[in-house]
Amino acid sequence: MKTQKTPVTGRFDGRTVAITGSAQGLGLAMADRFAAEGASLALVDVNETALQKAADELRDAYGIPVSGTVVDVTDSSQVNAWIAGIEESDSAVDVLVNNAGIIRDNRIERITDADWDAVIDVSLKGAFYCSRAVFAGMRARGYGRIVSFSSMSWRGNFGQSNYVAAKAGIVGLTRTLALEGAREGITANAIAPGLIETPMLASMNDAARDLLIGKVPMKHTGDPSDIAEAAAFLASEAAAFITGVVLDVDGGISIGSSIR
Repeated sequence: MKTQKTPVTGRFDGRTVAITGSAQGLGLAMADRFAAEGASLALVDVNETALQKAADELRDAYGIPVSGTVVDVTDSSQVNAWIAGIEESDSAVDVLVNNAGIIRDNRIERITDADWDAVIDVSLKGAFYCSRAVFAGMRARGYGRIVSFSSMSWRGNFGQSNYVAAKAGIVGLTRTLALEGAREGITANAIAPGLIETPMLASMNDAARDLLIGKVPMKHTGDPSDIAEAAAFLASEAAAFITGVVLDVDGGISIGSSIR
């Protein structure tokens, strides 16, 4: 018999949290955090095998409702059907976490139309489609939290014009959602992670990795749990008066360089 984990708090008891790109990495870390605080989870990803494994393990570990649905967030009809399905099941999306994203890095002259479109479609259009799908329901209930993922790169980064454009777009989208939801009980905020221990970072060669870490004032990388904690805070009642912000979770790298 599997032993269920004891929830950390009941901060999200009775709340449904929808997370895109949640089969692994940061998305899975956030799903685990919300589950530990009593949330029901609506997880989506395009990796069906990893998604179902994640959903089953979280359901077994915490004894909470978890659904895992294969959804391509670049397809608005799939997104709308997913959200409608949640609403029709006598539930509601209280918290939306727009986490899905990909990279196709290259210098500007080498980025193909396909690479540009793929990154913009998943990161930016996906966040827009999902936010649009939940907004009316949140407005009707007078409550909602939208947390979207930007990046420390949104300010500009060499070889990432497509990714930077998408992540800067997330900032603009977030600020506009915050304005439109402010009187409706809806908050919208963004998280800009720095160097976090993910498979993507682990795939770098040691020299490149060391060079990047050397630029972090804290001189070490972050853990996925650091991102999960930030997301849970912004999605909580404690952050009710915070909206339209970009929260850097990056060990200080966004501060800039120092002569010392």
